[in-house]
Amino acid sequence: MPKKPEEDNPWQTALTQFNYVSKLMNLPEDTYQLLKNFSRILTVSVPVRMDSGSVVSFEGFRVQHCSAKGPYKGGIRYHPELTLEDLKALAMEMTWKCSLADVPFGGAKGGIVCDPKKLSRGELERITRRYTYAIHPIIGADKDIPAPDVNTNEQTMAWMMDTYSMNTGFCAPGVVTGKPLNIGGSLGRADATGLGIAFITASAVQQSNKTLKNLKVIIQGYGNVGSAAGKFLEEMGCKIVAISSSGGGIYNPRGLSHNAIMEYYRGNGSFKHFPLAENITNAELLELSCDILIPAALGGQITKKNADKIKAKLIIEGANGPVTPEADEILSGRKITVVPDILANAGGVIVSYFEWVQDAQCYFWCKHEVNVKLRMLLERTFNEVYSFAKENKYSLRTSAMMLAIKKVAEAIAVRGLFP
Repeated sequence: MPKKPEEDNPWQTALTQFNYVSKLMNLPEDTYQLLKNFSRILTVSVPVRMDSGSVVSFEGFRVQHCSAKGPYKGGIRYHPELTLEDLKALAMEMTWKCSLADVPFGGAKGGIVCDPKKLSRGELERITRRYTYAIHPIIGADKDIPAPDVNTNEQTMAWMMDTYSMNTGFCAPGVVTGKPLNIGGSLGRADATGLGIAFITASAVQQSNKTLKNLKVIIQGYGNVGSAAGKFLEEMGCKIVAISSSGGGIYNPRGLSHNAIMEYYRGNGSFKHFPLAENITNAELLELSCDILIPAALGGQITKKNADKIKAKLIIEGANGPVTPEADEILSGRKITVVPDILANAGGVIVSYFEWVQDAQCYFWCKHEVNVKLRMLLERTFNEVYSFAKENKYSLRTSAMMLAIKKVAEAIAVRGLFP
């Protein structure tokens, strides 16, 4: 893969990967130009009256990449270091993620530049409602369906759904996914991304003729996604030996109990000083010996600076873009398998799609049905990617992107260009 100009720039990472795969595919120039660019990038001002009585204006965005296969779909994140470059990369990746799993959505992403840890609940509600009002014209169950992402949750989605409904004049549960159950959410949605990672991990391990029993797993980012993945992998027989949050992590080569560490976290607010475990940094965690490494925090965690120190035999990308293109090249040379984000963490958008379908039908499924459908779809997608990679001697990332882009390109070709 060609070198990337700026390793810490997520948009350049996404664009480099897209350019590389487009050339391999001999993608027609007109299709390439359509997919390289975006349908819409909306920047909004979000003025909010703070608890102090003062008014502060925050900057918000909604990026829509491509709707060739269906309405836009993508999360909303609140982060003090959020940039438009982040959102462009994530929106494009969401297009590939939906396409790969045959979910009839296009990619989008949005968010507000703010630090939610410094905002009260009332301020968070007001900022969410004002942002929803600002992007109201371009979202909707048949247009663009937001969902939770970094620092947002089902309460955020409830506020968004209510604001949209009040301004539309009728209850519109399908405008967002990841909602509370009592207003149209889906059973299984909260754990879907983590459970999907566990299913994909099982499929990847099975291809190497191994079982999950006693395999050592390290998870960077033991939040909603990482902790769910840890819980299900432990139930499948894996041994979780190291985990971390933004404040650092803990390591015990003999294994960590998911229930014990989560109980400790709830009581202490961090994993630091957990009994019978060694305190480690996030950087140290990535370089520990293990069978499976799951980077489930933020992007750009495995780079050219530490890729040659990774000891894991299998990397499952729980986060979006945790491995940079330069690191990918190094890991490939070391015969370390990387299951890409657009495949590994697709469980969330798949069950968001299930929620959207249930809202449209006003008929809801049991949790078992949701999880069975999720597993079937992920296993089918993994096998498609794995077979393509084996047959064509490409990496799993290249194969996944080629299949995803091909499906979008075919949709563009059959629809044609208006007018």
